[in-house]
Order: sequence, then structure tokens, then C-alpha cells
Amino acid sequence: MARPREFDETKVLKKAMILFWQQGYEFTSVQDLVDHMEIHRRSIYDTFGDKKALFIKVLDLYEEMIDRNLKNQVRKIDSVRLALRRLFELTLFEKGTLPRGCLMVNSAVELTSSSPEIAEKTAESFANMESFIYELLVIGQKKGELSQELELETLAQFIHNSFIGIRVLAKTTDDKQKFDSIINTTLSVLD
Repeated sequence: MARPREFDETKVLKKAMILFWQQGYEFTSVQDLVDHMEIHRRSIYDTFGDKKALFIKVLDLYEEMIDRNLKNQVRKIDSVRLALRRLFELTLFEKGTLPRGCLMVNSAVELTSSSPEIAEKTAESFANMESFIYELLVIGQKKGELSQELELETLAQFIHNSFIGIRVLAKTTDDKQKFDSIINTTLSVLD
């Protein structure tokens, strides 16, 4: 008979997420995970599978957190310009104790060439965020905030590309003035 789990699965998964976010997949050993998650190696394998399976679950959790936290906050904003600005700002300035940058972007850079499964996961995440940006633009255009002449699909791709780029830059600097300048320039395409 199997013993009941003596840990909160979501809580230890969040610990793994932070570690992978800080160190990357390749530089995180199973022993690092054991130490950081504060559970036994056997519990990791029994609950999550191998390191790669654990990492996929971490990416799923991260995506869920992005959907829940970012999108819910941004959807409440009535102006598309302010909503997009807030989207950028939430990923840059309100990290609290979270590592800098973006786990999904880090994973795309580190692993897509060596793991088709991770490549698919990151591509889905990027498509999801691009669709969300497109959704905001459509709402803005319907409300008359954006010109009917704007090609929203191309615009969503451009804004999303800037969104990815700024999350990469966030790994190397915390220069708010620089970020504000990039955000202002990106959003100027809405004029």
C-alpha cells in the first residue's frame, strides 16, 4: 500500500519552478531539486516523473500563473493602451521574490533546439500570449480607440515580439527608464 504524500504538490512544484527559473534546466541537477524542493528523490520520481517531466509540469504551472495573474489584471483595464502598458509593466516591475526575466523565454532560448517537446510548449505559450494581445487590440479597435486601418494581426505579432525582447532584457538590467522608453516606442505603433 502506497504511503500518502507528506507534501503539498503545488507548493513543491513552485519551488522547482523558482529553481529552474534561476538556474535554467541544464544547470539544475536532480540533487539541486531534492535540496530546493525539500522532498526525497524518490518522491520527485513517484510524483512528477523524471527531471524533464517535472520541468514540463513546471512550465504548465508557470503558464497557468501567467494566464491567471497577468491576463486577469490586464483585462480589467478599459483602455487598450493602458492594458498593454500594464502587461509589460507586470512582467518587469512587480516580480517581488521571483527571478528576473521570464521562465518561458529562458526555456525557449535554452532548450528548443534540443527538445521538440519544450519547443512545442514554448511555442504554444507564445501563441497564447500573442492571441491575448490580439484580443486586446480587437477590443480597442471596436471601442474606437484604435484606427480601423491598423492591421491587428501584424500589430499583435510586433507587440508580442517586443514583449519577448523586453523579458530577455530584464535578465540583464533593471533600468526602468530604458524599459519605459522601449514600452513607449512599442506602443507608439498604436497611433
